[in-house]
Formats: sequence, structure tokens, C-alpha cells
Amino acid sequence: MNADVIIVGTGVIGCLIAEQMLDAGHSVLMLEAGPRVERWQIVENYRNLPPTSRLHYNAPYPPEPWAPHIMTATPEQAAEYLQLEGPNARAYLQGYVRYAGGATWHWAGICWRLTPDDMRLKSLYGVGRDWAMDYATLEPYYTRAEYAIGVCGPSEPELQWPPIRSKPYPMGRLPFGPGEQRFTDAAASIGLTNLPSAQARNSGIAYDDRPACCGNNNCVPVCPIGAKYDAATALTRIESKGGKILTNAVAYKIETGEKNKIQAVHYYDQHKETHKVTGSIFVIACNGIETPKLLLMSTDVRNPNGVANSSDQVGRNMMDQPKLVAEIEMAEPAWTGVGPVQGSSIMQTSQGDFRSEHCGALFRFNNMARSRIGAMAALEKGLVGKALDAEIRRLSACTTEITIEHELMPEAHNRLTLSSKKDWLGLPKPNIYYDVGDYVRKGSEVYSVPIARKLAQAMGATKVDVSTVYTNSDHIMGGCIMGDNPADSVVDVDCRAHDHENLFLPGGGAMTTGGCGNSTLTMAALALKAADAIHSQLGNA
Repeated sequence: MNADVIIVGTGVIGCLIAEQMLDAGHSVLMLEAGPRVERWQIVENYRNLPPTSRLHYNAPYPPEPWAPHIMTATPEQAAEYLQLEGPNARAYLQGYVRYAGGATWHWAGICWRLTPDDMRLKSLYGVGRDWAMDYATLEPYYTRAEYAIGVCGPSEPELQWPPIRSKPYPMGRLPFGPGEQRFTDAAASIGLTNLPSAQARNSGIAYDDRPACCGNNNCVPVCPIGAKYDAATALTRIESKGGKILTNAVAYKIETGEKNKIQAVHYYDQHKETHKVTGSIFVIACNGIETPKLLLMSTDVRNPNGVANSSDQVGRNMMDQPKLVAEIEMAEPAWTGVGPVQGSSIMQTSQGDFRSEHCGALFRFNNMARSRIGAMAALEKGLVGKALDAEIRRLSACTTEITIEHELMPEAHNRLTLSSKKDWLGLPKPNIYYDVGDYVRKGSEVYSVPIARKLAQAMGATKVDVSTVYTNSDHIMGGCIMGDNPADSVVDVDCRAHDHENLFLPGGGAMTTGGCGNSTLTMAALALKAADAIHSQLGNA
């Protein structure tokens, strides 16, 4: 099969580029490793899960043998696919799914932008790297991404982050539930501002044939009505515009040819039979783990270390936002669970001159309903009858969480390599070494955890338990890092591989630094910038 643009991956990055290409008159073929399912199937999977399984958001997405992903937060079971090592291995237990639509099925929908300072860490604070472009260059693409995926947000500049915008949000903000408002008031009492987050969900109006959000609280693991953007919604639109989508197609080799141009992608189907697709431009948009894995598997005489890897940076600089959680009990109910699972964050704590010494952090109220968590905790106490009922009600209403997400620096030793262990198809599993580093450890010790305790106290906490083990935020970044210098980076400012003129690697893997906020909107902005470059290149071919 052949198309102008071959896209590997059907998540938000692949879908945004596919639509841009189709609108410009180019033919598109997309490959997806996993199956394609309907929304109702995932909702039914979720409803039929036992309470203990519902605690992990990947549980409604059983993997196929040919497209494995993790199903649990238990490292031992997750190791069936992801091979993790290093001082903070648990913090890279990423919960992506290999389904058509990718992780957009169960993302929270939060759309923070980076700030200008987030993109100039080396210049301002002597740490990390500077981006190869500035905020002003990226800002128009942020705006386009917000309109492309349908983002709601506050109209008041003092509530925007950052308040440097060329257009208002497509839709106004969603209101806070009672728990989120309590957190906002508590933050204000200690001099902090909890900002309503920009969210890729419809607030009061229909947008892109999606209905308005009606306050369902299980947007993680799935929005049951499709009010939140997910790439599954976009797939139908892509097909209506003439795009072709191959599911159960596991890419395993990128083939190069004359002048080191990419000329084909080879894939296995679910029967272990091999096929290949050809095209003019190739976009690898799997995610920040599967993309470098595919590049490293694609060795040949011209690229002995893998495609796009003359710099030896493919798979290096793996980033996320290492997370700690403060579990809180209160005398009075917080009433979490009203509205989306996330809707705000304290962002000002991510900025400041302290970044020359230690990381910043955001603080987020976890608005997920606590009923199943309260029920499990009450059962563990051995209670029965009316005592059990009363304790379930108390714990469900009077407990909550404050999540702390930290900024991580790009470090070459945080690295994805190919494991000697093989998956069902005989392909190497990804192996990841991960250490959050002293920059994060110091930041949590002297900065973020003390702030979290103050916030808990301001909320009226009677008990506070702050976790000590960093966990994943599922914001996979850095494995194909961007830069001007081909010697120490993988892609340029358009996410084009330095080594191959017709290969693009957009998304989280290209991000130079990650800040503290959710990465999806920056990934989407990079996708649209890459799409402009691809269109221009096809026009000049």
C-alpha cells in the first residue's frame, strides 16, 4: 500500500497531522498496532470490572497479544512488557494503551501550555536545555491546537496560564465542584492561586460534533458520552475525508534507501504475517516509548545504531513529571467527584529563581470520586454491617488527595534501550533506566512537600500522609529530543529527523523540557508545526 503520508500511530499526534494533510489534499495511511473498539465496549468493560480492578485506568483496555501494554500499577505484573530499572523505576510505569485512539481514550483532558521560562532553563537558570525555538514561535500553534481539539478555559487573563495568548479559548471554563472550590479557597488562604485548567472537553456547548460535558466523573478511564476530545472521535472524521486506517498493524522496521531517505515501514498483522507500506513522508507518532523503540529496532548498514540515531540520542533524555501524593482525611466532607476528575492546578509554584537549585512543582486537587477507594479502605478494617456502611460513607466524603507533579531535567542516562526479552511477536520489549535525580529529590524535600502539608492544613486536614515513592504522571517526553545541533539531538524545530529528510518524529518525544504541566497540548502544537512543514515539503517535492 502507498500514500503521500504514512503515519504510524493513531493518537492525538497522528490524528492531528492526518487531518491537516487530508485537508490540504494529500493522501494518508495510518498504522495502529492495536485494535479499534467502540466507546460502548470500553464503558461496558469498565462497568463489569470488580472494584479492585477499577483502581487502575488501563483495566478496561485488555491488550492483544501482538500489542501489549500494562494493565496494572503493580510493577511485577507490568514487567510482562515494560522492563524498568534504576533508582526510580516505579516512576516510569507508564499507562498508555495500544488501541486505535491511543492514550486519548483515558487522558484527563488537561491542556496546560509551557511558559516562556520553561523553554529557557539553560539560559535563565543554568540547568537542563534551552528549546531551539522560543514561546513566541510556538504560541500560534498552541492556539491552533486548542481550536483543533476543542479546549475550554477561562477568559480572565489573571486566570490563564500563561496569560500570553493571541486568541481566547474556543469555549469558556467549566465550574469547580465543591471539593475543588474548597481547595481553591485553602490555597488562597496561604497566598497561592489555584487556576482553572484549560481542558479539551466541551463546556456547555457542542463542539466538533461532541456533546457538552455533563459532569461524569469517570473521564479517566473513559468519557462515556464523548464530550472530551479523544482521537477515536477523530478517526471517523479522518476516514470521511479519505484517510485509510490499518489496525492490528505492528510496525517493526523502518526501511531506508538512497540518500538515507525512508522508503517503507514494515509491519506484522495479528497473524504474525509481514507487510510493508510505502510513501513520500513518514511520521512516527506512536508515543515517547514506542517511537524510540521502533527507531532502535530499525538498524541497517547506513544506520547501525538505528534510524535517526547518528547522535546516539534516540531513547535518551526520557522524561515525565515525577509524582507524589498527599492523602488527606478531614473532619468535614470535601465531596470530591462532582465534575471532571481534574479541573485545576496551582502553577505559580513551578516558576522562580529557585530553579537553578531545585525543581518546581504544580499542585492539583484530585477530584476523582472516592467511593470505591473508601469502600476498599473500610473493608480492610474488618468492619461489617452498619459500622461498615458508616465508615464507607465517611471515608468517601471526608478523604481526598493533593497531587504534586515535579519538573524533571533531560538527562542522557535516563534511557530506553531494547531488552533481550521478547514479546509475542518476537520483538524486543522496551527497557528503561530511570532516575529522577537530585534536582527533583531536593525540590520535593525542601519545597513541594512542605507546601503540600500547608495546603492540607489549610483545607482542615486531621490526617496527612505524603507518599515517598515517586510514581508516573503518564506524560512521556524526551526520547527523540529536539535541538539545533544534530550531534546532540534527534529532530529539528519542525520535528524532522536530522538524519532523514522525509522522517518526522513529532509529539512528546521531541520535547526539550517538560515543565510541570500536562504535556499533551505542547505535543499537539508540535504536531501542527510538523504538519505545516510536511505540507510545504510535499508541495516542493
